[in-house]
Amino acid sequence: MADHRLTAKGHATRARILAAAADLVHRRGVAGTQLEDIRRVAGVSGSQLTHYFRDKPTLIDDVIGWQAETLLDREPALDSIAAWHRWADRVVARQTARRFEGGCDFGSLAGQLAESRPETRARLAAGYQRWLDRFRTHLRTMRDNGILRPDADPDYLANTILAAMQGGALLTQTLRRPEPLRDSLNAALVTLDSFSSQYSGS
Repeated sequence: MADHRLTAKGHATRARILAAAADLVHRRGVAGTQLEDIRRVAGVSGSQLTHYFRDKPTLIDDVIGWQAETLLDREPALDSIAAWHRWADRVVARQTARRFEGGCDFGSLAGQLAESRPETRARLAAGYQRWLDRFRTHLRTMRDNGILRPDADPDYLANTILAAMQGGALLTQTLRRPEPLRDSLNAALVTLDSFSSQYSGS
């Protein structure tokens, strides 16, 4: 969580530490990432690191929040059926460009940490909840604008799409091929398409 008492320089240093930690955790896992590794990559001293984060669990908890914000901020508005399909294509392209290593940045954290500490699980749940809220907001707007039928349920569709993405990303990471992620997202979007006000059923 950001400390609004920090100076601009302090915010920049803290963000640099979080970015370094997130990258290392993504590549090495939480267990394989030590504070000394993060300190070295971020280019900060040990005293600077402990000034912003008192210990590794505190830092990892803040990495969770940082990842949730970063993933949401880089996504454009999903305000049409076509926009959702473009989003799915970007998700698959992103994993393909990584050669399927690491999986979803946020999902990989959840897989490692969901059962570690109650506080950490709550951070992960909040991150997923923000993601679902964002999806629901877009889907509800589409329904209100007549793009989706009145019987479209934003909760159901948001759950379906996010679960398809997360499960597909894990399979794609493990199998090192794009089809599981691509196919799971396509299946979820077929469901979304079926609620389009223009859907013909053909």
